[in-house]
Amino acid sequence: MSVGRSRRTGPAPGPFWHHRGTFLDRIDAGRRLAEVVGALRIERPYVLALPRGGVPVGAPVADALGAPLEVVVARKLGAPAHPEYAVGAVAEGGVRVLNPRISSRLSLLAGDLEAITAREQAAVLRAVERFRGGTPLPSLAGWTAIVVDDGLATGLTAEAALLAVAGLGPQRLVLAAPVCAADTAHRLAPRVDDLACVERPTDMRAVGLWYTDFAQTTDEEVLACLGR
Repeated sequence: MSVGRSRRTGPAPGPFWHHRGTFLDRIDAGRRLAEVVGALRIERPYVLALPRGGVPVGAPVADALGAPLEVVVARKLGAPAHPEYAVGAVAEGGVRVLNPRISSRLSLLAGDLEAITAREQAAVLRAVERFRGGTPLPSLAGWTAIVVDDGLATGLTAEAALLAVAGLGPQRLVLAAPVCAADTAHRLAPRVDDLACVERPTDMRAVGLWYTDFAQTTDEEVLACLGR
């Protein structure tokens, strides 16, 4: 269990397979994450979860803190012919972040990147319409914004979400996830005031391997969480 940028002490995680199924499901992960976030002694918390999978994780966190729960929409930019490889991400508000190392290695053409960006930005708008009725995110002045996802591998979608939320002027910005790759945590820590996670492995591989049940979250489940 780790909390904040300055508290990275403790033994390194054991062999990767020892952690398979660390969390029963996203609800279990959210409850355990809530304990870590609660240790931060946050005032005026506002939870913003990434749909779809981050929302059932964020709901127990919001419940434990007595905080509002909302979605912040971000989408991965997958490489052409290799959509599983993230070359970047986009988020609402026109935010885009890129992974120059991966895009360069795959020789991604500028035209391809712009086409992928336009497609995913359109998907972001559809998701905002679906989950928030098209309304913009509120001002977060005076609030502590807690951005929640179900796990951070490359962390690119979370990074895009953080930039979108930072633009809303929160007093304090927190990134929280049940599991976060150690190198990703190191990269994203300067973007936030606190980074909270239950597990921070040096050999993470795939987020889903840390869950016993990692079934895809549906739109209906997201809407149910938001209407809790």
